[in-house]
Amino acid sequence: MKKNYYSTTETAKILKVSRKTVFQWARDGKIQATRVGKNYIIPHSAILEKLGKTLGKNRKIEIDRSISRALKQYEQTFKMLGKT
Repeated sequence: MKKNYYSTTETAKILKVSRKTVFQWARDGKIQATRVGKNYIIPHSAILEKLGKTLGKNRKIEIDRSISRALKQYEQTFKMLGKT
């Protein structure tokens, strides 16, 4: 049964890191989390993203920027390669 949210302890077991690491990631914004009292809950989608099973919004933006940069920088080269 898939849960919608996981505790920092459950997330740590899934990601094979310490609970403290998950807590720091949540506090620093490195993993999506919602503060509940003194702890955090982590959505299932954030765990999948951290495992590399899905592409998160920020990662997609980063990839799109890299592609745009490459297209601007190597436009002539890509055109020449396309002619062969």
